[in-house]
Amino acid sequence: MKHTLRRRSFIHAFGAVPLIGSGLTLAAPAFAQGAKVTLKYANNLPLSHPMNIRAKEASYAIKQETQGAVDLQIFPSGQMGSDTDMLSQVRAGAIDFMTLGGDVLSTLVPVASICSVGFVFKNYDEVWAAMDGDLGAHIREAIGKAGLFAMEKSWDNGFRQITTSGKPVNTPADLKGMKIRVPVSPLWTSLFKAFDASPTSINFSEVYSALQTKVVEGQENPLALIDAIRLYEVQKFCSLTGHIWSNYWFLANARGWNKLPKDIQTVMAKHLNAAGVNERADLVALNTKLEGQLAAKGLVFNKVDTAAFRTALQKSGFYADWSKKYGKDAWAVLEKYAGALA
Repeated sequence: MKHTLRRRSFIHAFGAVPLIGSGLTLAAPAFAQGAKVTLKYANNLPLSHPMNIRAKEASYAIKQETQGAVDLQIFPSGQMGSDTDMLSQVRAGAIDFMTLGGDVLSTLVPVASICSVGFVFKNYDEVWAAMDGDLGAHIREAIGKAGLFAMEKSWDNGFRQITTSGKPVNTPADLKGMKIRVPVSPLWTSLFKAFDASPTSINFSEVYSALQTKVVEGQENPLALIDAIRLYEVQKFCSLTGHIWSNYWFLANARGWNKLPKDIQTVMAKHLNAAGVNERADLVALNTKLEGQLAAKGLVFNKVDTAAFRTALQKSGFYADWSKKYGKDAWAVLEKYAGALA
C-alpha cells in the first residue's frame, strides 16, 4: 500500500520526540517552521558502487515522501572510519545507519556470517531463497538481540573471487602457504586455513596498500569491488572460485530506530528495502560485464572446479566444526537451502 504522509501527521508524530543522531527534541511549532531530521548513513564503498547509487535514490525518495522532513545523508568511502569503527559508532548512536557485511558483523553477532560459509551457495536462486526466507529471518532476530535493527532486505556484495600476483588458483593445493588478505572474520580465516593458506586479517581500506607493498600476495572480493578499488593495478590473476557469497545488512542503532515515529519508520524501510532489491539486480548486471572490462585492464581469468574445493572442506572437517559453532538450529536452516554439508 502506498503511504501518503501529510504535514499534519508529521507535526503530530514529531511532537517532543528525541531524534537519533541529531541531539535535538523538536516540538510541533519548530517542525512546522521547517525543522528537519538529519540522519547519517555511512559505508566503506565508493560513490560509484551500486550500493551508493541506490542509497542516494532512496535518500531522495525518503525526503520527497516526507515533504523534506527527513534528510538521510550518505558518507561513503570509509569517511567515518573502518567497518569496525563504524560499527562501534552505530552502537553508540554517533552514526544512525551503516551497511555492514556479515563477516565483520559476526564479531558481534556470530550467526551473521553463516550465509558466507565457504562453497555453500551455487547461484543467486539459492541465495535469495535463503536470505528472503528463514535464514535471513534467523539472522535478523540475532542482530536484534545485539541492540541493532536490520532492514528486511539484505543487500548484495556478490560472490567472491580470488586475485593473486604470483600464480592463479586452479585447485585447493594452489592455496597452500599463500599469504592472502581476508576480512576481520574468524570464518574467513578458518576457511583459508582449511586449505593450508596463510590468511591475514586486514581492513578493507588497507587492501590496496597491503597488496602493493607485498604484505600479502592475494586477496578475495567480488568483481565489483576488485574494479572499484583498482586491484587490477596490483594483481595479475583472478580465479573465479565463487567461494563465498557475501552480503550487506542495512543496520541502525535499535534504540535510535525505535525512537522514530512509526510513519517515518514505514517510509524509510519501504525505500531502503526497495533500494536493496534494486542493488541486487544492479550488481548482477555489473558483474556480467566486468570480467571483460577487467581482462582488458590486465587481469588474467581462470575458472575452477568448485566441487573439488567443497570436497576438500568436507575432508578437513571445516563444515563439521562450523556446524557446532553456529549450533544445530542455525545449521539446519542453512542446510534447508544449501543441502547437506558436513
